[in-house]
Amino acid sequence: MTGKSRKPMKFKNRSVIGLVEKVMMIGPEKERKVTARIDTGADICSMDTKLAKRLNLGPVERLKRIKSAHGIKKRPVVRGRVEIAKRRFKKVRFTLADRKHLRYKVLIGKNILKKGFLIDPNKEM
Repeated sequence: MTGKSRKPMKFKNRSVIGLVEKVMMIGPEKERKVTARIDTGADICSMDTKLAKRLNLGPVERLKRIKSAHGIKKRPVVRGRVEIAKRRFKKVRFTLADRKHLRYKVLIGKNILKKGFLIDPNKEM
């Protein structure tokens, strides 16, 4: 590297988030703040079935075939609203799964991440 200092990269219209983020899940009448896992390997977001029920999300649009470490399953898909990094998204698709045994009740996938997010693994909530 020469003696010149490098200019920092500018990320116009991009939000930098970490691997774990606080998000606001918004239903028709209720909303709930939860800690979500950011998953760049997931095509679509996922949420716990009980959380979707508490938020009164639905109806189920369709079933989506999902490949996971547990095999291939068909999961129901609902639409919901979510706020992440002070940005709100409407009509976001979420697959529903029993996540009671998992630390994070919401998983944010590429269907949201492609809308202007950069992931910094060193960033903390």
